[in-house]
Amino acid sequence: MKDQKTTGPLKVVWVMAALLLCTSMAWAKPNPKVLIFCKTAVFPHKSIPAGIAAIKKLGAENKFDVDTTTDVSKFTDANLKQYATIIFLSPTSNMQKVVFKDSVNKEAFKKYIEKGGGFLGIHSATDFGYEWPWYGQLVGGYFLGHPRKNVQTATLKVIDKNNPATKALPDTWTRTDEYYSFKPGSNPKDLHVLITLDESTEDYGTQTNLKMGDFHPMAWYHDYDGGRAFYTALGHTDESFSDPLVLDHILGALQYTMGKKYKGKKQ
Repeated sequence: MKDQKTTGPLKVVWVMAALLLCTSMAWAKPNPKVLIFCKTAVFPHKSIPAGIAAIKKLGAENKFDVDTTTDVSKFTDANLKQYATIIFLSPTSNMQKVVFKDSVNKEAFKKYIEKGGGFLGIHSATDFGYEWPWYGQLVGGYFLGHPRKNVQTATLKVIDKNNPATKALPDTWTRTDEYYSFKPGSNPKDLHVLITLDESTEDYGTQTNLKMGDFHPMAWYHDYDGGRAFYTALGHTDESFSDPLVLDHILGALQYTMGKKYKGKKQ
């Protein structure tokens, strides 16, 4: 009888502990997820695999999960709703080689943004969707070109540090990458520009049409059509995705686009 009196209360304690554990597990929220889309219809950037690996590593370190696809059929209402942000990692297309041919997939992506979804465009995300004006406004501009000597060391100016994507960056940032110019009139007026290019540090040769003047945007964000959109022109080279400052920049951009869904380490 003595043993029964001792084990009875202990069983109750163990049962209660097990119930509490199960309850806490049931209430634990899963990590937010992001989807990397990297379909190339024309020029395939060799840095895409490095970019995917880097973003997956950021996810593992900062409590978000990462899926990847080159398949536009994945752009459905049912599939996209699971993601906190869609990342366009250096996709490419042109008027002759259109990627989003089905209006169903276009509408699904548009609805995703309208319902508060996040979008992050990296590097050639502006060299994409030329036939789709809504997308051009979302990403914030269209690619015009880059110098024939495409990879150069130039100086960036971080003009706004009130964003997690630029908070840790130096005021002037000298680095090696491929620096884009954007088509005149394609940058919407509502963009919050964070980083500009010092054109005096870039060699354009005879391609003076690529000069945008004293205000040459390189990274920006805006609230668009119900969602959050961010673009950075950085990321042409493999080395970009092992640069701690670039990775901090991308993580901060994701913190912005995910909004309240982000639960990793704050910048």
